[in-house]
Amino acid sequence: MTTPRTIAVLGLGRMGAAIATRLADHDWDVIGWTRSGRTAGAVETTREASDAVAKADVVLLALFDGEACQQVVDRVRDSLRPDTILLNVSTVAPAEASQLARQLGPSYVHAPVLGSVPAAAAGTLRILAAADQGALDQVQPVLETLGTMRRVDAAASAAALKLIANSSLAGSVLALRESLRQADALRLPRADVLDVLELGVLGGLVARKRTFLAGERTAATAEFTIGALAKDMALLAAASNTPLHSAAELANTRADPEADIAIAATVPAVGGAVLEPLRAYIRGHATGDPTHFRDAFLPSAHIEGIRDGALVSWRLGEYCALFQGRPAPDEPSRLRRIDAVDVHGIVATATMTLWHGEDTFTDVFLLVRTGGSWRIANKAYHRGRR
Repeated sequence: MTTPRTIAVLGLGRMGAAIATRLADHDWDVIGWTRSGRTAGAVETTREASDAVAKADVVLLALFDGEACQQVVDRVRDSLRPDTILLNVSTVAPAEASQLARQLGPSYVHAPVLGSVPAAAAGTLRILAAADQGALDQVQPVLETLGTMRRVDAAASAAALKLIANSSLAGSVLALRESLRQADALRLPRADVLDVLELGVLGGLVARKRTFLAGERTAATAEFTIGALAKDMALLAAASNTPLHSAAELANTRADPEADIAIAATVPAVGGAVLEPLRAYIRGHATGDPTHFRDAFLPSAHIEGIRDGALVSWRLGEYCALFQGRPAPDEPSRLRRIDAVDVHGIVATATMTLWHGEDTFTDVFLLVRTGGSWRIANKAYHRGRR
């Protein structure tokens, strides 16, 4: 077997540039190309993708998504030599990986990577590789230059496992965000908070991203962007047909999508305006005064739930008539908590838990911003027993 020496790297974004540079620094003949015309340090680049692949033993795709992979493959396919291996390290949907594998046959290696720019530069990527043994043998020296390989039985499985790995990362970023928001509410110094968090289960993430979390680095130095991670979570939710909270959370961070994922952990909580109708709703329960409910809800609102074993759907006036203008006798022992609020432009969703005597209510709200303020459009609730 002849070891491949000429590699075309198609896609010179953050990861593509780091991979191309790593290979060039280890004596591979690297030719780079990107649709944007971006260069990667001392790596030779061409204006046409077909020129980059014409003499390549291996064509490496480092592109943003499956659509970009398909477009580039269509663009260069006729220029590939019969013995050229196409090595795809991009993060795509499982179905997209399968489609590429079917199109390209035994010359295709699907190999998404775990790790970001620093790992690519250091050659410590974790690589999930799916391919026929012959193709895998040919690209193994390339993969060993970039990191360590774990073989996977099919392209779709490799793509799905990469998305699962990124799902755990997204969950960690969002858990870190909650910790920082609570710490800010307690007015704790950020440096002390980060010191303590480094000692816990999020320690590795905090240590790697500390300069971002402390506000010392910007979007220009991003290693893995919010937009890319949000894209991956949307792919996972679509592939599994299972709702994924982190997909919406990341897509609605109100931060620059080109910023590093760590910036998603530093975004302030939602503003007070969207909380005001929820607080008016709480005041209504606390006082028994229906005026607060009329302040909280739109006049057209409905309240849905189960009462005495039957589904009820109250108009706002009917709901307000349940309250007598005075607090419940056990009001001092009752508790209410806003659990979550997610804002999506001019609409928002929220959940709240209410502990009223032996009953526990879970309220789910749909809110809209109209006339410059937020109001509750509808509420559905579940009633349980402690």
